[in-house]
Amino acid sequence: MTATHRPLDGRAYFITGAGHGIGRATALHLASLGATIGVNDLRENFVEESLAMLREQGGTAIGVTRDVSTRDGMRSAVQEFAAATGRLDGLVNNAAWVRYQGLADIAPETVTRMLHIGFEAVIWGMQAAAEAMTGPGSIVNVASAAGLRSTPNSIVYSGIKAGVMGMTRAAAVDLGGRGIRVNAIAPSATPTEGTMRNRDAARDAHRVAQTPLGRLGTVDDMARAITFLLSDESLYITGQVLSVDGGIGTSFL
Repeated sequence: MTATHRPLDGRAYFITGAGHGIGRATALHLASLGATIGVNDLRENFVEESLAMLREQGGTAIGVTRDVSTRDGMRSAVQEFAAATGRLDGLVNNAAWVRYQGLADIAPETVTRMLHIGFEAVIWGMQAAAEAMTGPGSIVNVASAAGLRSTPNSIVYSGIKAGVMGMTRAAAVDLGGRGIRVNAIAPSATPTEGTMRNRDAARDAHRVAQTPLGRLGTVDDMARAITFLLSDESLYITGQVLSVDGGIGTSFL
């Protein structure tokens, strides 16, 4: 019997925040196509849960529990994974920590933590990936529709995600000569374990009503978009922000 060829056989991808949500869904999708996955999260139990799911479906994965909001933490995590696999083909900067606050209520500690995890970690991730990649590769940063079209009480979050988009374009210029592509996705509201504290039924119903496709996005929708940008299907795409929002960004409903 001939073994089924999977398009990402032999590839190695490192994903921050892969212990749940979009990161975990992306890990599962990439692994189903043959890739070896580096599962990073700060919480060891999240990493173990994702590893168990990946291995249950027959995937190959390595857990790396590390704080990637620091330069040293990110570099050591990526280097550990690349050393274990012998290569690094791509990195997904997905980790985030989010709090929504009105302007008058924004606290310094909130800004500091969101910047460390949502902004600085993206820089350290791209830096570490560029160092570890020995050939062409792909970096995908997870931005947000909030970086393009904001909602109430999201000043810090929207600012960070707009910054991620700007960094994505700049890094694509810097790394293009090495064949390293850098893109981002901008998801609209996507239900995950991490966003439940910021959700309510009325707001979700309003978003659905504004979305031409008539539903909220899912973690699997985001995983497929990330996989496209990591794969050879997007070899001539770099410096782009792909809106994965069901059309809400173009709607006047």
